[in-house]
Amino acid sequence: MEDRVFKVFLWICGALGAVLVFLMLISLVKGSLVSIRILGLGFLTGTRWDPVTDTFGVVPFVVGTFITSVLALLVAFPFALSVALFVGFYVRSEWFKELLSYATDLLAGIPSVIYGFWGLFLLVPLVRELEMKLSVTPYGVGILTASLVLAVMIIPYMSSMIAEAVRMVPVNIIEAGYSLGATDFDVVFKVIFPYIRSSIFASVLLAFGRAVGETIAVTMVIGNSNELPRSIFSPANTLASLIANEFTEAVGDVHLSALVEAGLLLFVISFAINWLGQKVVERAKVP
Repeated sequence: MEDRVFKVFLWICGALGAVLVFLMLISLVKGSLVSIRILGLGFLTGTRWDPVTDTFGVVPFVVGTFITSVLALLVAFPFALSVALFVGFYVRSEWFKELLSYATDLLAGIPSVIYGFWGLFLLVPLVRELEMKLSVTPYGVGILTASLVLAVMIIPYMSSMIAEAVRMVPVNIIEAGYSLGATDFDVVFKVIFPYIRSSIFASVLLAFGRAVGETIAVTMVIGNSNELPRSIFSPANTLASLIANEFTEAVGDVHLSALVEAGLLLFVISFAINWLGQKVVERAKVP
């Protein structure tokens, strides 16, 4: 009886979640109808965003979103992989392992606005000094700064998932490697990595989805420029930061609808990334 009630409860919760996602999608589509009707495909292919003339092209923000997210992944991945291996494989002391895991998880619980302040007060001056040495316009804020902030924010997500996958590697496989004369280096690269490669790929996808949707921290350090970025030092905007900056100031119907359509595009991108990540996670599960 208890099992049946529990299954019904889980089914109801799942159905409610699906309904909420569907209603959210419907509301975004409804709010985007004006923009879709007036702007058409020009919204997805245009590079100019000018509320004064009702000209709205989302290409600069899509480019800014993907550049910041990809750079963040490139910076965060080596650190996340190192932390995961250290916690999941090298550390033998349980209390020290729990301490490291707690410290890593604590990073995930810090509000994004705190990361934004940290980026403003610490990273912006450092990036500005770097730009001056490279003879680049010393904005300080821009894609590079936003990517570094995002990299710190997504490290806990990647490292915790990879560490869990490392712990799932059967001990007999690792011991078999040692019995054949393998070193720790050989075990990591020839036994553990091949075994958890699907989990590593899934962690990268899920962290990418997290980076794509980040709003406040990115808005504070990316420079908030609606121009197409020319380098990683350029001020830019992401889809999320665009909506955060302009939604409260949008007065025209087309402007407001264009922002909702930008949110719809962000919703679709995030949903696709997370769906793909979940599928990879399901295939990576050990039977």
